Amino acid sequence: MSEYLLEARGLKMHFPIRSGILRRTQGHVRAVDGVDLKVRRGETLALVGESGCGKSTLARLLLRLVEPTQGQVLFEGDNILAYSSARMVRARREMQLVFQDPYASLNPRATVGRSIAEPLRIHGFDGDLTDRVQELLGLVGLNPEHYDRYPHEFSGGQRQRVGIARAIALNPKLLICDEPVSALDVSVQAQIVTLLQDLQHKLDLTCVFISHDLSVVQHIADRVAVMYLGKVVEIAERAKLYDAPRHPYTGALLSAVPVPDPVKERQRRRAVLTGDLPSPAAPPAGCAFHPRCPRARASCAEDVPRLETHGDGHLASCFFPLSPAERSARVS
Repeated sequence: MSEYLLEARGLKMHFPIRSGILRRTQGHVRAVDGVDLKVRRGETLALVGESGCGKSTLARLLLRLVEPTQGQVLFEGDNILAYSSARMVRARREMQLVFQDPYASLNPRATVGRSIAEPLRIHGFDGDLTDRVQELLGLVGLNPEHYDRYPHEFSGGQRQRVGIARAIALNPKLLICDEPVSALDVSVQAQIVTLLQDLQHKLDLTCVFISHDLSVVQHIADRVAVMYLGKVVEIAERAKLYDAPRHPYTGALLSAVPVPDPVKERQRRRAVLTGDLPSPAAPPAGCAFHPRCPRARASCAEDVPRLETHGDGHLASCFFPLSPAERSARVS
């Protein structure tokens, strides 16, 4: 048995840009542009990056909610993109998604009990639905008697717990969480992150956790993959990436994370990115990050850096990675 539950190989998603009366294709938005990724069994891999970098599109590709332009998605060694419709329905028992907006993801006209029971009905659960749903409500820290309540009767954090209960109803192996705490208060975020960690240990889950909040990621991730303009630019174990980032983009993201110590916060050197995120419809030539990179040279606009190892599983795609002295200059 492979140590990897999920793999993406050369994954691309290019959305066509159509215009005119005949709706002819005028170009493509490169939302995901050649991603190679491996997720180990039982780990939490975090995907981080600015809004618009392709994180959510990649999540949907990994679940085959959209068909990729190119590449493969391997789940337990099988390419799910080659599955028939019937086989894909069966495979969805093993992989589930927690959405960003806990209210929009629930039917306001259905009780939470009915919403949680929906995947059980679809996949032919042969036990007592009420008992199973009430068990799931207890697992996520809600009162089993809440079965007959409607989504508007719950707070945002409670609604997200309902969404998590629905996602784990079929005992999946893989849980993809698409910014599940970004719409919640800070104190509630901590509760949901703790809940996800507890469920991961109890249910032997493998998680892909998508976020733009590096403070949250630091508490939940085992490994972190940093995305920029549809590409993964750095992957490392959490501690190694936070203590010693190699890609200038990662260093800039980490320098923006606030430190709770006022003295250290004033002493820190910040790497401020200039300019906006380029359009994925017209990405820069060469290294996509070079127009905003303070370390860029002329060669960066000509050649595309490969995702290469920097020792002990730490991968980064940069011709001029951060040096040890530059990495240690960040006070944390």
